[in-house]
Amino acid sequence: MAAGATRAPLRRHRRQHAEGLSDQHHRSNTCLSAGSAYAAHVMFGAAMGAFRWFSLLFVVWLTCGSAHAERRVALVIGNSAYKSVPRLANPVNDAALVGGMFKKAGFDSVDVKLDLSVVDMRKALREFAGKAREAEVAVIYYAGHGIELDGNNYLIPTDAALETDNDVFDEAFPLDRVLFAIEPAKQLRLVILDACRDNPFAKTMKRTVAARAIGRGLAKVEPTSSNTMIAYAAKAGSTASDGDSKNSPFAAALVERLPTPGLDLRKAFGFVRDDVLKNTGYKQEPYVYGSLGGDDVPLVQAKPAAASGPQASPDDAVRRDYELALQIGTREVWTAFLAKYADGFYASLAKGQLNRIAAEETRAAAADKARQAEDEKARLAAERARKAEQDRAAAAAKAAEDARIAAEKAKQVEEAKAAAAEQRRKEAEAAAAKALADKQAAEKALADKQAADKAAAEKAAAELAAKKAAEKPEGAGGEQKVAALAPPSAQPAMSPQEVAKSVQSELRRVGCLTASADGDWNATSQRSLTLFNKYAGTKLDAKLASFDALDAIKAKPGRVCPLVCDHGFRADGDACVKITCRAGSRVNDDNECEKIPERKPTAARENAKGRDEQRKQVESAPTKPQSTGQMVCNAAGCRPVRPGCKLGYARSGQGVTVAEGTREVCN
Repeated sequence: MAAGATRAPLRRHRRQHAEGLSDQHHRSNTCLSAGSAYAAHVMFGAAMGAFRWFSLLFVVWLTCGSAHAERRVALVIGNSAYKSVPRLANPVNDAALVGGMFKKAGFDSVDVKLDLSVVDMRKALREFAGKAREAEVAVIYYAGHGIELDGNNYLIPTDAALETDNDVFDEAFPLDRVLFAIEPAKQLRLVILDACRDNPFAKTMKRTVAARAIGRGLAKVEPTSSNTMIAYAAKAGSTASDGDSKNSPFAAALVERLPTPGLDLRKAFGFVRDDVLKNTGYKQEPYVYGSLGGDDVPLVQAKPAAASGPQASPDDAVRRDYELALQIGTREVWTAFLAKYADGFYASLAKGQLNRIAAEETRAAAADKARQAEDEKARLAAERARKAEQDRAAAAAKAAEDARIAAEKAKQVEEAKAAAAEQRRKEAEAAAAKALADKQAAEKALADKQAADKAAAEKAAAELAAKKAAEKPEGAGGEQKVAALAPPSAQPAMSPQEVAKSVQSELRRVGCLTASADGDWNATSQRSLTLFNKYAGTKLDAKLASFDALDAIKAKPGRVCPLVCDHGFRADGDACVKITCRAGSRVNDDNECEKIPERKPTAARENAKGRDEQRKQVESAPTKPQSTGQMVCNAAGCRPVRPGCKLGYARSGQGVTVAEGTREVCN
């Protein structure tokens, strides 16, 4: 059946099962027939028992064998000519040495790239990933600068500037990008990094995030793919040395140990570690991360030994079955192998493989749970971010509404102030109009009274003259002369109280008296007349309200005495108007607006709030007369009373010349 069937190659893709299959490639050639496919189907069905499919596969494997050798590819990169930092001497030499070693070891493809820019390095990794898809073994060697940022490792091209820590993400290559390039390899994936040198970029790089960590050397890494190894020239967190020779100690040890035929990679890197420690005085310790299976994995296969005789070892059949099960690598195959070989060395290895598969399944389940937890965490974080954004929007809307309400209240306050000022203006105008009407009525009454008195006096004088002429006897001889009498004084007949009231009214008109005109000539009225004498330049007797004083005051058409306003008011024509300051200001002692100084917050905030309310009430109430903040006026004009001074009544002069009035008194 196998001889007559059509021959076709069969390739098994790596990681066919979700449990984490071995990614060794199943060797096949043109002699694998349809019978082997049927046997594989029977094997996976497990319907006919483990022994039957093992025997059939073993026959097929023994008959066909391996028709072709495994394909091995390597990419070697050496970066020395950096543009932003001093040149490295050894990476180019190390790359040439290691590339030659791979070529001598019989690798199918060896690409040696020197001094790559970011564009060239990206192109080299992309091309090498295509070659790794058809290879069983893929190796990348890198010599040059590397950097660790927040626990992640990056390889630095020659044209990188790295002025800030953010530039690392754009100008350098993460180690994960390198691992992605060798991922398609089917049997072994190896990355060798001689990039742990003391990094000069970290000394000049600007930090944009203070908490961002830039490590010394490279960070520890654990590959997530099986059969993957990552070798560092120096242990994580430490730096490597270029050495004093043409090549670094790490590159020299690699070329010495890795090409040894049949030497397992783990042992080879152990020898490399010992050599580097010895050559650097135990200052530099290479380190390997990752794990391989139970079989030896040499970089160069050992030459087959000559047959010692026709006799075969009793364990040859078990070993062949173990190798066949190792190629398939599923849980079902290892279970069938242990069912047939329950004891012995290979049974222990098979149990180890089952444990490895179980560990991989556990890891995959844990990774899936971790991914789900991260997704849930991201979802919750997004919801919290949305809630925080909504809270900020609500706070902004509330602040805007509060500002609108405050502006509305301020507008209402200003409108109330304006209305109060307008009301005061109307009241002042009404008072002025009433005073003018009272003055005109008093003047008319006074004129009528004076005319009546004058007419009565003239009538009385005429009657007196006629009576005297009738009583005088006639002379003897002639003509009798009659003497003409002088008319009496034309002063109107007014009571002292009426004269005093008229003088008080005139004093109010010229601004010298603030009290009402009640006809009582008291000390206030006398001081007001004295003040009139001062500013009008007259010498009227202040102790008596006379017609002379009345006529002198009437002769003044306008204000004589200056307008004196209380603190918090200012002169506006013939009226005192309250001084209104803008919000945040108040009237000082000099009757001027000044900004209210900000008070530092104290522990007793409630008491301070009460004091502020009391102060606002005091400032909004009508200002009481004070000794400071008053205005004094004279012939030169008006000015505020000087600090420390006040307006007071004073009397000066001796003898007949006495001056009384309100003047500025300073202590």
